Amino acid sequence: MGTKYLNTKYDEGFTPIKSGFTLVELLVVMAIISILATVIIGGFRSSQMRGKDAQRKSDLKQIANALEIFFADYGRYPPASGTQVAACSYNPANGTGTACAWGSGQMSDGKTTYMRTLPADPISSQNYVYRVSSTFNRFQLFARLENPEDKNCIGGNCANPGVTATCGGGNLCNFGVTSTNTSPTDTLP
Repeated sequence: MGTKYLNTKYDEGFTPIKSGFTLVELLVVMAIISILATVIIGGFRSSQMRGKDAQRKSDLKQIANALEIFFADYGRYPPASGTQVAACSYNPANGTGTACAWGSGQMSDGKTTYMRTLPADPISSQNYVYRVSSTFNRFQLFARLENPEDKNCIGGNCANPGVTATCGGGNLCNFGVTSTNTSPTDTLP
């Protein structure tokens, strides 16, 4: 039979048809695709991590703003219940309230809604932490940032932030927002 040509009627001046790529060409293409996929996926994960960290920072600032409005109304910050803000169904007569669940609790005294829903950490196994002094005049809010190089970590050290609060999974919290009269590393009496 011989070699196949594009045009069998006129055999002159035509080159034989090659059937596909060589093994080396396929391996080179696969290596290039693998490298590109690794770079793209790595960049995507990094973007997701930074996005979640930005959400955490925004959440804590919004909670802090609600706490400051509460303080302006009552001259004190709400009590804590474990790691949660105890200002759901807050009773100003006796200064108590029920714990507001992160992600669903409404911080309210019955007249004023300070925050419709207290946000939750973007990762379900992590949580935010609220601490208040025994005199209710200072507060601390904590979260765990994922980016180990974030410049906003407490003390500039994400791995060893110098606080004892844990934000779930045994991980130390490494980002904090506080009332103006304290810092994240202060021990609240």
